[in-house]
Amino acid sequence: MRLKTGDLMNSWLSKLGPGLITGAADDDPSGIATYAQAGALFGYGMLWTLLLTYPLMVGIQAISAHIGRVSGHGLATNIRRHFPPWLLYAIVILLLAANTINIAADIAAMGQAASLVMGGGAHWYAAAAGVLSALVQVWLPYRSYVRVLKWLTLALLAYVVTALTLRLPWLHILHEALLPSLSWQPEYITTVVAIFGTTISPYLFFWQASQEVEELRADEAAQPLKRAYAQAAVQLRRIRIDTMTGMGFSNLVAMFIMLTTAATLGAHGAVQIGSSAQAAEALRPVAGNYAFVLFSAGIIGTGLLAVPVLAGSAAYAIAGAMRWKNSLELQLASAWKFYAIIIASTLVGTALCFTQIDPMRALFWSAVLNGVIAVPVMVVVMLLAVRPAVMGKLVIPRSLRVLGWLCTVVMALAVVAMFATLG
Repeated sequence: MRLKTGDLMNSWLSKLGPGLITGAADDDPSGIATYAQAGALFGYGMLWTLLLTYPLMVGIQAISAHIGRVSGHGLATNIRRHFPPWLLYAIVILLLAANTINIAADIAAMGQAASLVMGGGAHWYAAAAGVLSALVQVWLPYRSYVRVLKWLTLALLAYVVTALTLRLPWLHILHEALLPSLSWQPEYITTVVAIFGTTISPYLFFWQASQEVEELRADEAAQPLKRAYAQAAVQLRRIRIDTMTGMGFSNLVAMFIMLTTAATLGAHGAVQIGSSAQAAEALRPVAGNYAFVLFSAGIIGTGLLAVPVLAGSAAYAIAGAMRWKNSLELQLASAWKFYAIIIASTLVGTALCFTQIDPMRALFWSAVLNGVIAVPVMVVVMLLAVRPAVMGKLVIPRSLRVLGWLCTVVMALAVVAMFATLG
């Protein structure tokens, strides 16, 4: 019996890859700041958003993965083949801008967290993190690189452990999550929009689709599913398990971040959280040094996971749009344009940490850009996923269509609310 249980566990773990890494990358330092602020401001009253975003995330990310595995191409290549050039270039340019700003904010948060724990200048820790992130993607082949990313997802467990060190009112938490007290106050609406914006982001669509293509290339026996229909049942089931697990892990960690800050900062009136590092620092006098160190370590670990995903998704998008070779399995010399985008976006983001740019303003404009891009990208993704020219006989089933379009409508409403708040 013990052997069978071990075999089942190994079988389940073997199915985790692009979905798990994508979900974990969603809890980057900027996302941590958003969840920490939500918990500090509204206590347990924002947990309902994570229950709502989970099925929506699963839907749109699974659809992105389907497109990559079935067609054998990433989103940018498919958009280039089936939509006007102006739409492709607009999406790619906005994605690059949003990702670079997000990289800057994440690297700045990593530098601040490292400085809080170890002392020294935050800028120099940020510079080291940026250079390390670029080098890892350039020099490690895909199979080794993806193993590194899988291990980095464990950094998110720091937030689970942090919350479990606290005495939490679980019955009250359950009530607040299932029967929340909603509000139409601008600050409440803005926070809801921020949570949606940080959990459903265009760079994640591009990344997961491209990682399915990488997985395809790494297996000599695999082919795009529209040409290898016999492989479809096994691979689509793997995608479903991988995506549900990855997005579940992402939202579970987000929930524990909210629980931690609600039970500590919110309960003690420390509601103004400007960054993830500031949230960690504010925890120390309230929850103790152990919680502070764990929270800070999580920021550094998730940053090392998220920055390569941000840079990589931008590189996949531009390379696909420009017909360049694009794979993390290729050597630098044979795909230097692809790697140049990774290096440039990472180093430009790192350089922004040395300027007078306010990290929170950077996050704000990144959220605005992501909001602008998200809805048209999701519409395009949904149209690609039902085209026989892209998917062959494996167009997405009705259940995924419903989830995908529901996610698109919810994000459109979030963008409208965002601009209404800006006004």
